Amino acid sequence: MGLSFKKFIKKSCITVTQVAAFTCCMPVLHAQTAAAGKTGNYKNIFKEAGYKQNDIDAKITKAYKDLFESPSGIYFPVNDSMAYVSDIKNHDARSEGLSYGMMVAVQLDKKEVFDNIWRWTKKYTQHQQGPREGYFAWSINPATMKKNSEGSASDGELYFVTSLLFAANRWGNNTGINYYGEARRILDAMWKKDGTGKIFHVINTEHKQISFVPEGNGYTWTDPSYHLPAFMEVWAMYAKDGHEQFYKDCADTSRVYLHRACDPVTGLNPDYSEFSGAPHNTRWILVAFRYDSWRVPMNIAMDYAWFGNDAAWQQDYAKRIQQFFRTQGIDRFGDQFNMNGTTPDSILAAGGFKKLRHSLGLVSTLATTTMINKGNYDFVHELWKAKLEPYADGYFDPYYDGLLYLFSLMHLGGKYQLIKPQTK
Repeated sequence: MGLSFKKFIKKSCITVTQVAAFTCCMPVLHAQTAAAGKTGNYKNIFKEAGYKQNDIDAKITKAYKDLFESPSGIYFPVNDSMAYVSDIKNHDARSEGLSYGMMVAVQLDKKEVFDNIWRWTKKYTQHQQGPREGYFAWSINPATMKKNSEGSASDGELYFVTSLLFAANRWGNNTGINYYGEARRILDAMWKKDGTGKIFHVINTEHKQISFVPEGNGYTWTDPSYHLPAFMEVWAMYAKDGHEQFYKDCADTSRVYLHRACDPVTGLNPDYSEFSGAPHNTRWILVAFRYDSWRVPMNIAMDYAWFGNDAAWQQDYAKRIQQFFRTQGIDRFGDQFNMNGTTPDSILAAGGFKKLRHSLGLVSTLATTTMINKGNYDFVHELWKAKLEPYADGYFDPYYDGLLYLFSLMHLGGKYQLIKPQTK
């Protein structure tokens, strides 16, 4: 990274008081690993765990087809040129899922799928004028094509921009859609948000951290699973909008933030938090490690694999969270916890069901931590034998479970990569 710890703290506007919250941890942002984003050598953890390449390819292909080509999947063509991804259990299309679908498509070189999702997203969810211009409504009713909410969820914009930058690098900008131009439009719109109509930048520019939502009070706190330092590094590399150093600072700030948001013993993090990393309760959810939280292990594993700028802490994190879930039973651990590892007093429902389960989404993201802490492939084997199918009680979530499952298979098979400009 090239910065001493003291210089980074000063540079990223973190106070001495905040430093005290994490100086007990391992040295920050010094140890590096052989980063795939630099070398282009993406580890195939499945192969290292003993699986055959043909079987690995077949498993990833099946998961993709189950989600994007199956009648019980989440991808719905509207006509020959548009399609959307639906959170079926909640009967809507979300910026989260639309942007995830685009990331899957660009990673697996599915240009038609990418273009179809983008065209639908731009037409029905992107605000074309007013204080929210350039941003996306986070929830749409696909039956009526009407917005359920005008507001945005910041992770959607994060994934849209990153996937569009990757698309520009993979396919160029002269094949029907100017991907870079679309990414820049979103980025440029962010920098124009000055609080008018209580709409702000997706990133809280004072704290250099992604906001929960870029409007109102939601701009003053965050969601740990929205912190993807790897994506901020990508913006610094390819956005070319004059804010490269800011994005690099955001990447490093997110790494330090994650030190504070993740429990020093269990590794668990809350769904929502303050910028300090302290848990943030809302009227709709009491703070705990729940559905949003499942994404954090995968995000940390991606940053380790692509950049490796915080390898020492990330290795320690992977050991801690793996050890905690091993104590819960590798084949039966639940999916909601207090940060100290106890069971929450209240269970958050999903899809009309309210119970703890051995959820595929969490099984999947925990397996990706083997990208960091190798040597024991028990989480990888648990994921390999898991299936995207209804649970015993009938609950089935091909949307969230399914997308985290597919992302994790791609990571572990070396097929989720930092896409650089293609050269002939």
